[in-house]
Formats: sequence, C-alpha cells, structure tokens
Amino acid sequence: MSDRDEFGAFLVGFVVGGLTGAVVALLFAPQSGEETRALIKDKSIELRDQAAHTAEEALARAEAVAAEARQRADELAKVVRERATEITHEVQERGKGALEAVRKTKKDSGAPTA
Repeated sequence: MSDRDEFGAFLVGFVVGGLTGAVVALLFAPQSGEETRALIKDKSIELRDQAAHTAEEALARAEAVAAEARQRADELAKVVRERATEITHEVQERGKGALEAVRKTKKDSGAPTA
C-alpha cells in the first residue's frame, strides 16, 4: 500500500511541477503582458472546451452502461420469473400426485377421504 502512496505523491508532484513550469514559462516569455493574457485566455477557453467535451463523453458512456445494465437486469428478472413459474407448476403437479396417492391409499384401506 505504501508503494501506491509513494506513486500518488510522485504523480501529484509531477503534475504540480508541470503546471508551475508552464506558468513560469508564460510569465517570463518574451511577449507583452497583453499577448500573454490573450494566450492564457485562449488556452483556458481551449481547456474548458476539452473538459466539457470529456465530461459529455463520460456522461454518454455512463448512460450507455446504465442502459445495458438495466437491460440485463430486465432479462434476468424475466428468466427468474419464468423459472419461478416453472417451479410453481412443478410443485403443484407433485402436490396433486401426492394428494392422489394419499387418497388412493386411504380409499384402499377403507378410511374416509377428505
């Protein structure tokens, strides 16, 4: 578990270091402040659009998985209902057979039947 913690810390440090380096590069670039602000604005709009697109894709995938899970659950419920009906009929037939056997035994022995 400690390896995962170390890797997570490394990954966070790597991302933070990369972002810090990008900000420092933008601030010390040989551009005017206005050009740098325009560049930052354009990049932030681009990142926002990418994030929105990724979120839409993730939502679409989640909806597809949910629909598939719902379909599988419906199919499974149908199979369970069919099997329960089969078992019910089987138990009823066995019960009828047992009742008839009891009645026949009572009839043969001369006992009154129910």
